[in-house]
Amino acid sequence: MASQPKTTEKTKKGFDPQVFLATVGLKRTITQCPPDHKIFSQGEPSDAVFYIQKGRVRLTIISEQGKEAVIAILGTGNFLGEACLTGQVLRVASATAIVPSAILRIEKGEMLRVLQKERALSGLFISYLLSRNMRIEEDLVDQLFNSTEKRLARTLLLLARYGKEGKPETVVPEINQETLAEMIGVTRERVNFFMNKFRKLGFIDYNGELQVHSSLLNVVLHE
Repeated sequence: MASQPKTTEKTKKGFDPQVFLATVGLKRTITQCPPDHKIFSQGEPSDAVFYIQKGRVRLTIISEQGKEAVIAILGTGNFLGEACLTGQVLRVASATAIVPSAILRIEKGEMLRVLQKERALSGLFISYLLSRNMRIEEDLVDQLFNSTEKRLARTLLLLARYGKEGKPETVVPEINQETLAEMIGVTRERVNFFMNKFRKLGFIDYNGELQVHSSLLNVVLHE
């Protein structure tokens, strides 16, 4: 575990949530996670909130029959494990770094204290939760009503952070076709078919990494 020098979240203008989420402090630690590092595991005590300072994290869940499914890929600026704040006792999913990542861990009691005390952080956190809730609803609609081709295109655009500030990112090479298949609920063969189609149409490129172009949005918008 690597840590950074302790820095106060107080500034001349008062509490700064970005400083709070970027530094170590009271009951806050930062871990530099290599790929495949397990941040927390399904069934462990749910006693802290995590924040991705940089990197990407895969959330997975294992059924009683032992089948594993990918339920989300989260990136910089996302929170993890926030259900502990609403009474969750045990983790219902596992979180694993898929690229080198910096993860801030905030103990449950400290997170609750600061949320109650500092309006700037509570506003940022509520905004995040509302945005994530909308994303879950959109995922459900996507799964129920859209074709495999549209679901795959939407997932690739989300992984490339299309619509976020700045240019879309290159999708990391660790996102393989099996993971994509698990995320959209189809076989790897179906994913491979449409990935080849997208490449032929110029929507994506393979050059050691997977590059997603904004033109892929045409697949999502096409009726």
